[in-house]
Amino acid sequence: MGLITIFLAIGGFGFLFLVLSLVIGDLFDAMGFDFDTNLDGAHDFGLLDSRVISIFLTAFGGFGAIGVSLGFAAVGATFFGLIGGVLFGGLVFYLGRLLYRQQSTSSVTEEDLIGRTAQVVVSVEEGHIGQIACRVGEERVEKLARSADGSAIPAGTIVHIESISGDAVIVSPERDRGASLFADQQTAD
Repeated sequence: MGLITIFLAIGGFGFLFLVLSLVIGDLFDAMGFDFDTNLDGAHDFGLLDSRVISIFLTAFGGFGAIGVSLGFAAVGATFFGLIGGVLFGGLVFYLGRLLYRQQSTSSVTEEDLIGRTAQVVVSVEEGHIGQIACRVGEERVEKLARSADGSAIPAGTIVHIESISGDAVIVSPERDRGASLFADQQTAD
């Protein structure tokens, strides 16, 4: 078996690994292996991601075969393949990491609501549930609400979200603000 055949086999194996990674996603993650090599603690596109490794293997085999066809011996072709593999694997790593960091979520957690100011949109009757609305970033969130002291809070009142109890937030009126919370935010934009 010739040297060029070995490099092409490595490249072919890497390409097969890449196709499986594109169909399934990160193969290591799918099999339960978690290689987290990110030093900043972020769990995103890692250096040992199966897609990065498959691109490295494909480029290593392809550039190694090119090195052999250019007349390099085994060591020279291996070095040529290594340079190509590191270059392309590094490119996929940095592009993948960039794309993962550009992702955002529109879900608002309950912890995001605590401490926020909201407006009562459905009156909270004495001892009963009403409804509040507030903004978290660009998203308007509406939640069921109970008064912290059990008193009634009329619609339009600005309240402070103190805690979460089951499916409702616990609120208390803010005494120092008057106008509509959403009108204030729209004029600020």
